[in-house]
Amino acid sequence: MKKSVVVAATIALSGLFGQALADEQLEIGKKIYERAFGRGCGTCHDIASNPQLTALIKGGQLDRARFEQVLREGKGGMPKAVGEIMKQKAVEKAGYSEEQAIEALYKYLESK
Repeated sequence: MKKSVVVAATIALSGLFGQALADEQLEIGKKIYERAFGRGCGTCHDIASNPQLTALIKGGQLDRARFEQVLREGKGGMPKAVGEIMKQKAVEKAGYSEEQAIEALYKYLESK
């Protein structure tokens, strides 16, 4: 009996911890989107003439690997963005690596 209670409690705590990490990831992704380059990604990506990131991701036209490649290398009029992403206070405070910060931004856009 004791063992099953401990197992159930461990599973419940693991779920709560996992949800807290997911929530943190989405919040950091949101902050990156709103604050990168001092004015936010949406300054360019929320206007009709530029790539609509949320629609491209949700539509399966922009996968995670290509998203990261564009952030690292830039494309067309978009500059390399990883350095700018890593300057964000939320990213620094969380101690995120480049990979984690990119993942947070991608997950946020998926959830939008």
